[in-house]
Amino acid sequence: MAEEETMLVDKTEYLTAGIHIGMKSCTPFMRRFVYKVREDGVAVFNLKNLDERLLTAAKFISGFSKIMVVSRKDAAGKAITVFARVIGAKAIAGRFPPGTLTNPSFKEFYEPDIVIVADPLVDEQAVREAKKKRIPIVAICNTFNSGRDVDFAIPMNNNGKKSLALAFWILSRETLKARGSKEKFKMKIEDFGGETGPAEPVDSETQSEIKESKRKEIKKQTKEEGLT
Repeated sequence: MAEEETMLVDKTEYLTAGIHIGMKSCTPFMRRFVYKVREDGVAVFNLKNLDERLLTAAKFISGFSKIMVVSRKDAAGKAITVFARVIGAKAIAGRFPPGTLTNPSFKEFYEPDIVIVADPLVDEQAVREAKKKRIPIVAICNTFNSGRDVDFAIPMNNNGKKSLALAFWILSRETLKARGSKEKFKMKIEDFGGETGPAEPVDSETQSEIKESKRKEIKKQTKEEGLT
């Protein structure tokens, strides 16, 4: 119960979005973030650790003023665009133009204080240029990512649209909160591209976890309302 109370969102939100589901391939760097490997060979991330690192990343991001967020993945396009608008960052969705961070004569040249990427492998050009300019890099990493040149990794499913929407929704809310905002965060996960319902078929094990999480939440609410 204590674990769920300290999470940034209800555990059911994480499970339904499939944010904890990795891949069958896992690099040595990402192994430390894996909770277990399912019978079908798919790695599952440690949800508590994922939650903590999202919060740490948000607090870290909040300390910078010129922020750039990048993703070539279609699944992350809307999420990073809305995230950038909410926290006042610059987003590049789609192809990352070479020289954006390294060529002052390039018309789209920009000098951010920090770069966030949705996949360091797919967004390799941005990572390479940020490293060359010694710009801190925060990256959302799946089990197949190496973590090379990444300063801070957020271990999670970076393929699912709803998973990415949930992550950037959390990062937006927590970044504003870390900056001292007292206003209630009114945006919905759907605003970041997350459709209603699971982003992908949910396996039986996850279904069981969702049911158990909901049962505990109902029990908690009943207790708080004095109905027991």
